[in-house]
Amino acid sequence: MSSRQVAVARRTMQAMLQDRYGPPTVLRLGEADVPVPDDDQVLVRVVASSVNALDWHAMRGVPVLVRLTDGLRRPSPIRGVDVAGVVESVGRSVAWARPGDEVFGSRGGAFAEYVAGRTFAHRPSNLTLEQAAAIPTAGFTALQAVRDHARVRAGDRVLVTGAGGGVGSFAVQVARAHGAHVTAVTGPDHVAMVAALGADRVVDRTREDVTRGADRYDAVLDVAGRSSLAALGGLLAPGGILVIVGAAGDGRGLETLVRPVAAIVRSRLRGPRMIPFIAKPNRDDLLALKELAESGRLKPTIDRTYPLERAGEAIAYLETGLARGKVVVQI
Repeated sequence: MSSRQVAVARRTMQAMLQDRYGPPTVLRLGEADVPVPDDDQVLVRVVASSVNALDWHAMRGVPVLVRLTDGLRRPSPIRGVDVAGVVESVGRSVAWARPGDEVFGSRGGAFAEYVAGRTFAHRPSNLTLEQAAAIPTAGFTALQAVRDHARVRAGDRVLVTGAGGGVGSFAVQVARAHGAHVTAVTGPDHVAMVAALGADRVVDRTREDVTRGADRYDAVLDVAGRSSLAALGGLLAPGGILVIVGAAGDGRGLETLVRPVAAIVRSRLRGPRMIPFIAKPNRDDLLALKELAESGRLKPTIDRTYPLERAGEAIAYLETGLARGKVVVQI
């Protein structure tokens, strides 16, 4: 390790720390070491992050599979996975960025003043850092659901459930960018917002149950997780596909683990095609999201912002299911 790296390693920063699983009160503002970037990483001074379902799952340690990757008894110490900020230093192998560049991307430990990682790109030129911070995790999920798993093409009829949240709002826009006719299902307080995103039809789920309607779709992106697999499968046109994005129910129960397995079994028994998946962050897709944003086809909706020391409140608000689009944490 060089003398420069030793000096950086001894620096401390403010971060929201967690030493046990539980409710938002387990998060506390404290000090942690500033990370040291590897040769192919950039060190980013974080300006903003955003909250995802992944954060509250990891905070609470539910479903139990979360603990297999985050620690059986003690979680990783810092929450947050979305980042937007300013490059402070770069590793020796990094050629695309230099100190002072404004970037966005994905890296664990984002509820902190600094992160070091590889999955970053320059901020979309038409977005603020706060807006850019809202994109990565939800954007990866929406993009990979639409493009890679549903394989949406121009003219396809696509249904998006849970369209008022972070992933759902991006899925509507990405599907529209692919030329699809999009029907979006959301709660009554989110109808106007989702309509403004460009959905061809917006359904208030409290007034209409789409699973009882006659319309059929080439792809159903189930973000909400409220309807049964059988009901969703019944919405598919011949050759259609159901992509399961969100957790069933409130994400805490056994159904969250059983549902993806049941979807795979149904598909293998020659039923409707059903694919559960977990998004994989990568720089190529980050650049694709940047291009969509700069072309005006992808724009985050930010409901609320919270300061770093209130990140627990931000997660609690997301858990209510009331957020319109994304919730941002300002560092």
